[in-house]
Amino acid sequence: MKTFDFTTSILVAQTQKEVFDAVNNPQNWWPGEITGRSEKINDEFIYRYKEFHYSKQKVVEMVPDQKVIWLVTESALNFTEDINEWTDTKIIFEISNEGNKTRLNFTHQGLAPEVECFDACSSAWRQIVQQSLFSLITTGQGQELNLA
Repeated sequence: MKTFDFTTSILVAQTQKEVFDAVNNPQNWWPGEITGRSEKINDEFIYRYKEFHYSKQKVVEMVPDQKVIWLVTESALNFTEDINEWTDTKIIFEISNEGNKTRLNFTHQGLAPEVECFDACSSAWRQIVQQSLFSLITTGQGQELNLA
């Protein structure tokens, strides 16, 4: 059975390095509270959004200006029956040139239509990547979003 993971992408005029640097500062684009670090392999950080979401990410792959992968090592989503749905999923950022622009492909591997939080989580990711991360990359400041 083929699994279809959530994916979305943005196209910007900024360089691959600028996109890479923005991705590696999630506290500037991922609405919520972030503690820890995300700048190099094996760094870990915790993300919390109000009482709804807790997850711990570990940087497991990093290719400067091209790719970043976070492994979700712990999760607690209080709005799903299986609160640990995100555990062992991967959040993947792939950066490439497209003409004179830079494309960021975002994939949450393991966030698929058969997962309970798929609708809510994919909607939130779409807003986060296409609005807040896009804004950070293009203007230097992420957007405030209400994800609840």
